[in-house]
Amino acid sequence: MKILKVIHGYPMRYNAGSEVYTQGLAQALAQRHEVHVFTRQENAFLPEYAVQQETDPSDPRIRLHIINMARARDGYRHPAVDQAFATLLDQVRPDVVHIGHLNHLSTSLVLTARSRRIPVAFTLHDYWLMCPRGQFIQMYPRDPSDTWAVCDGQDDRKCAVRCYARYFGGGAGEYEPDAAYWTGWVGRRMAHVREVCDAVDVFIAPARYLLSRFRDEFGIPEGKLVYLDYGFHLERLGGRRRADGEPFTFGYIGTHIPAKGVDHLITAFGALKGEPRLRIWGRDRGVETAGLKALAQELPRDAGQRVEWMGEYRNPEIVAEVFDRCDAIVVPSIWAENSPLVIHEALQARAPVITADYGGMAEYVRHEENGLLFTHRDPESLAGQMQRLADDPSLAKKLGGRGYLQSADGNVPDMLQHSLAIESIYASLLHGGNHQ
Repeated sequence: MKILKVIHGYPMRYNAGSEVYTQGLAQALAQRHEVHVFTRQENAFLPEYAVQQETDPSDPRIRLHIINMARARDGYRHPAVDQAFATLLDQVRPDVVHIGHLNHLSTSLVLTARSRRIPVAFTLHDYWLMCPRGQFIQMYPRDPSDTWAVCDGQDDRKCAVRCYARYFGGGAGEYEPDAAYWTGWVGRRMAHVREVCDAVDVFIAPARYLLSRFRDEFGIPEGKLVYLDYGFHLERLGGRRRADGEPFTFGYIGTHIPAKGVDHLITAFGALKGEPRLRIWGRDRGVETAGLKALAQELPRDAGQRVEWMGEYRNPEIVAEVFDRCDAIVVPSIWAENSPLVIHEALQARAPVITADYGGMAEYVRHEENGLLFTHRDPESLAGQMQRLADDPSLAKKLGGRGYLQSADGNVPDMLQHSLAIESIYASLLHGGNHQ
């Protein structure tokens, strides 16, 4: 087959979960198929919408088509992006288009593919189709003390005043006109997204929690939804050997942004007794990372001196660079993560996970079986669970040894088998059959 993947970023330019998964799947598919990727970059020194041709730096079989979105990234529909995508479709003539994310690209890419009768699969990585910001977290909650409040559902007016108020003018008498404008903007966006969703042939959800929300809250027909957890290159996740002679060490892998709850983790770490260590991996994000480092330095006693900032790691070397250097992984996200890659990677490496009792996080970590759960958005509860492992390293080893609960052997899904399942979905679309 000729397969065209669509994703809003591709490693190493962008290295978050959906991008890493897309690259891993593309590499597996490239063993048997011709694989192209339509993705983006943000280069202010290139013309807007210019397209560059590259190959995956770690797999030259994969051809990258990279459109520049340095200024237009905040819109949702871009005719120039649609035209570039149409040109690529006519050149490559793919058998199937598989979308991972459309943020910072153009929602109407789906309609462009549909107009050429090309089947479209769409993997759901977050809530961006049903929530304009993607995570159901409010920037301007009704109670200002409730920082980054969880949103209870999409509503055009609520989206305008709880998230898009950052664009309001702020002058006397401007609030209602601005709120009305952004309410209309959100309404148009949501109406268009629903049209786009109607044109998608199948949605793939990596967590049952995520599937149920898109079915029950957004109305995607159950017949268009398939549950399929992510796949992983297992050969990259074996052979963990914890370094000797170090104190008990907690690890964090991820982006340094509020939705990931890194500040909650740092606060919780500061409440621990004893001399544990916290290592934080992730790309430096300038002011945000500096703010987290300042928070760590304000911790009581000498706790801030035991927080180590590790920078970015290489995905194929995650065991040597991360899991060999910590005793447990903490996933403290304040949004309802669906199927975090880091949880799966830690479970496969047999490192226990501490995470929130919420969303897809609690779907893959079961309390006191393969990790520990804390009360969502509660640093004190998080500290309590972290203290248990710091006080009893043997418990950490016991929990880590169980691995992935959805398989008898504790192994997460293998990327080869996962890619075959994805191919089966493609084949059903090409033959007009049932993809379930």
